[in-house]
Amino acid sequence: MLPEQFTGGCACGAIRYKSEGVARYMGNCHCRDCQQATGSAYFPAVLVKQEDFKLERGEPKWFERRADRGHAMLRGFCSACGSPQFLINKASEGAMILFAGSLDDPSWYAPSRDIYVKSAQPWDQMDPDLPKADEMPA
Repeated sequence: MLPEQFTGGCACGAIRYKSEGVARYMGNCHCRDCQQATGSAYFPAVLVKQEDFKLERGEPKWFERRADRGHAMLRGFCSACGSPQFLINKASEGAMILFAGSLDDPSWYAPSRDIYVKSAQPWDQMDPDLPKADEMPA
């Protein structure tokens, strides 16, 4: 059962956020950009409505990069401890995408699919039961 509201933040506590709506999507992205942003095999993403999201403390630093389809991707992270927090995908207006590891209780994270699996690393052990997409599904 997904929580109807949840909280999260960075490792040092400088950034705190709250979402007052259920997650709309959860999935693992294996693209190179997400690998670099996480320093890991993939980005465990939790999408919420931007109107449900509230930054309660701190101000993230933003890094912008163009996605493979040309739109802007803005990644928010803590400038004090470097913890990744959020992603704003300009192709998905009205959405805030959170890093599952930044949740205060990430135990309820349940990905529905793996995307950009063509970029997955050979040492990445994906769940064989999740649907796979080579790129971003249409």
